[in-house]
Amino acid sequence: MATGEIAGRPAADPGELAIGEAMMATGRLSVARHVEPDRPRLPFSPGQLARLDEALTLSTRSTGLEFAIYLGDLGEDTRKQAEDLHAGLGPKAPEGVLIAVSPGQRKFEIVTGEEAHRRIPDRSCQLAAMSMVASFKEGELIDGIIGALRMLADAAGTSYPESRAHH
Repeated sequence: MATGEIAGRPAADPGELAIGEAMMATGRLSVARHVEPDRPRLPFSPGQLARLDEALTLSTRSTGLEFAIYLGDLGEDTRKQAEDLHAGLGPKAPEGVLIAVSPGQRKFEIVTGEEAHRRIPDRSCQLAAMSMVASFKEGELIDGIIGALRMLADAAGTSYPESRAHH
């Protein structure tokens, strides 16, 4: 056996090597590959996000209320955290409706501001909550949220700001 040869394996022709491959003097094939890091997977597809955005926009436009969705951990006191998030709507908080969902905790909260509560009774919030529970049990997170948005918007009815009513 000659030096630099490996028994049973013909020496590779440098022309047959792929990009990033090199034959070492020992006969070992060294391969370098470009590896794309795995991007973190988003919980929703772009199509699902578009449907959610459309439902939020339609709910807000048709009712004049400020609908918002929060998706994430709500901590130990889920109600307080949801109320704090609702308060984060600032001047729009009285007309605000927040649906806060924590899938990891299997909990959600619906928070309405003073004006929104006047237009959306507790019973309507309870029905929207029961609808979400049914969808969530089937693994349909987006459908559950969109269904609840529609139910709450329907309960609120339509409202047009005074400035638009005169045109």
